[in-house]
Amino acid sequence: MGTNQLLLKVEGISKKFPGVQALSMVSLEANVGEVHAIAGENGAGKSTLIKILTGAHQPDSGTIFFDGHMLKDLTPRKAMQIGIACIYQELNLIPHLNVMENIFLGREIRRVESLGILNRAEMRTKATALLAELGLSIDPAARIGSLGVGQQQMVEICRAVWSNAKLIIMDEPTSSLSEKEAEDLFRIVAQVKARGVTVLFISHRLDEIKNNCDRITILRDGHSVAMVDVVDTSVDDIIKLMVGRDIKNKYPKIRARHQDVVLSVEGLNRKGILHDISFSLRAGEVLGFAGLVGSGRTETARAVTGADPIDSGRIMVFGKEVKIRSPKDSIDAGIAFLTEDRKEQGLILIQSVAFNSTMVKMEQYAKYGVLNLGAVRTATRKLARELQLKMAGIDMPVGKLSGGNQQKVVIAKWLLSKARIFIFDEPTRGIDVGAKVEVYKLINDLVEDGAGVIIICSEMDEVMGMADRILVMHEGRITAEFDQNEATQEKIMYAASDIQKAS
Repeated sequence: MGTNQLLLKVEGISKKFPGVQALSMVSLEANVGEVHAIAGENGAGKSTLIKILTGAHQPDSGTIFFDGHMLKDLTPRKAMQIGIACIYQELNLIPHLNVMENIFLGREIRRVESLGILNRAEMRTKATALLAELGLSIDPAARIGSLGVGQQQMVEICRAVWSNAKLIIMDEPTSSLSEKEAEDLFRIVAQVKARGVTVLFISHRLDEIKNNCDRITILRDGHSVAMVDVVDTSVDDIIKLMVGRDIKNKYPKIRARHQDVVLSVEGLNRKGILHDISFSLRAGEVLGFAGLVGSGRTETARAVTGADPIDSGRIMVFGKEVKIRSPKDSIDAGIAFLTEDRKEQGLILIQSVAFNSTMVKMEQYAKYGVLNLGAVRTATRKLARELQLKMAGIDMPVGKLSGGNQQKVVIAKWLLSKARIFIFDEPTRGIDVGAKVEVYKLINDLVEDGAGVIIICSEMDEVMGMADRILVMHEGRITAEFDQNEATQEKIMYAASDIQKAS
């Protein structure tokens, strides 16, 4: 654990937006050299708290003490100047500049200050030393856009360290990382902590919090409900505090009656990407796809739904061969693809809940080219009630909803499209424990209603908990198939690594 010297003290912070009390009397303390987690369901107030600590929002009431001083009228520039840095999920780097230029951006070393001439040699030397000090084998001359997400995050951390940040806030830092990249990140976090830097760590992955954090502050419905030592608190305790109730069954799986085959894929090939992919899906079935990063799971979904071209293979829907050359063809065939990146590919964030819910089949609500807004609003309200969507109203921009509620809008969009085959790519990525259970229940509702569902999951216990049957992929090939009752993490990992288990 860090020292007992207090760095950050938040007392009674409240913030209200139109129609929403985002924070109410929130308190938090973090010591020098401590890794302090902030956990809570979506909509609990985590993002608002981060924005207040970085000066993006002003609190309505309450006080913030940082490094012995009370902060007033904080702005993002002031926050940076006093030593508060934030690494967001959407990384804040300039892709066409190199690593060195990004590390020193805004704090460049100059030969002649008045003339603004950069001392590139000294910057390169210091960048090389800093990267080496943190055990990173990244070329300071490499263009940021050529690096993977994990390495880009390391550059962001280097930039924060160079800026002499006393507090580094990390917002869902591992959501897009592979297991190896996440291990590297936590190694760097430990080194940063050893230098006396405090880290505020926001994550939905409770095992990461348990393994890497000292203390945890838990938010629920805009209130801080507990601040506890991680070593003394079980994951079940954290979940109970987050949701205010016991979640006895994390995966409320319902076995629906399996009926006829709704989707059949035969010999799907795409050079260098997919190799002889064949599988079938029945009405009432949840078919899981497991595998490591880069195994070809998402690429299979994109090929089936026309987002990527294929070289050969057949796709049959309800027993009839269909030619799917574009996403529109798959929509017309009754296939819904709920992409992993809902913000980039699943929603139009500046548009309303009503628009996003009905945009796939907008023509259903039009006659002679005139949109029947009454019908759009009626359909959206009905589905919003069924999905228990938490919002100020159907005219609310979806960008203002929490992650779990955004995922519900994506599901609403496809339900109103009358799809009968649903492909979920990472259905619960970036959403909290309580919202995850709601998504699982929606999947249950779909299969009980006779739809066929495919789920692509990186979390092994999720795919084992929700899928009736699991296909495992490795380097573009299906390497194993398991029924739910025979699947184990060990068996899946062997198949995902394409290693034959010694008998």
